[in-house]
Amino acid sequence: MNASIVILRDAPGPIPVKAGIGLRFRHHQPVAETRPDVAWFEVHTENYMGGGIVPRYLDAIRRDYPVSLHGVGLSLGSADGLDSAHLGRLRDVVDRVEPGLISEHLSWSVTGGTYLADLLPLPLTEEALAIVCRHVDQVQAYLKRRILIENPSTYLQFRHSTLPEWEFLTQVAQRTGCGILCDVNNIFVSACNHGWDARTYLAALPPAAIGEIHLAGHSIRELGQGKTLRIDDHGSRVAPKVWALYREALARFGPIPTLIEWDTNVPALEVLMEEAAIAESILEGHRHEAARADAT
Repeated sequence: MNASIVILRDAPGPIPVKAGIGLRFRHHQPVAETRPDVAWFEVHTENYMGGGIVPRYLDAIRRDYPVSLHGVGLSLGSADGLDSAHLGRLRDVVDRVEPGLISEHLSWSVTGGTYLADLLPLPLTEEALAIVCRHVDQVQAYLKRRILIENPSTYLQFRHSTLPEWEFLTQVAQRTGCGILCDVNNIFVSACNHGWDARTYLAALPPAAIGEIHLAGHSIRELGQGKTLRIDDHGSRVAPKVWALYREALARFGPIPTLIEWDTNVPALEVLMEEAAIAESILEGHRHEAARADAT
């Protein structure tokens, strides 16, 4: 499908160009009861596809905060095609929440109707690119909304890949009109694991396509013989080198809505707010620098 004929509409309650927090279950009640000073929240879409108290908490929080939806189940790279039932459930959540942004991962997780509990890497080939683009077009046409695609964190590379990951992602954005969710931690993790240059990756992404930035913590696993593997576990504070790469991302892309993710060993809400405050300070510093440059 040609991306130019997809009818995209502006999102209600757009996400501000500030630092937000990934909302997790343990923070539902504190947020609903105390209304903390947080600019916006992002949730995993699949957690709100059922009934009961969980979506009701989100309904209450959505009345006071902008919310974005971050999916993990579309399996955009699956050769089997998209699950129409899952796509329908996604639209139900979109209609209910009216999110400011909608995003998904550049990965696959479904085969033969079986959902695998992981976001698996794709062979970066022209064939895989065509599949992903077809599915992104399908999702955007169905939702009548532009979506963002997130770069993955990876631990292996396929020998028959023909495209650098940054080129693959850029091609998806150019062919479908989708945006890019630039996960700075993922770039750092993958660059360390594969010997890439993280700055080269950032420099290759089209600034106009970047709609959101993710920041998170990662762990390091010792493999022996002086080798290490970085694991994108979202279980700690953002590493200093990732903060430095975030500054470079802002220098290239300009101020972008930025999210703090924390999914394992989830701490008290105050800890996430501290991380968001650091990101907000960096964002604000970049705004001041840009303003000074414009003034001169």
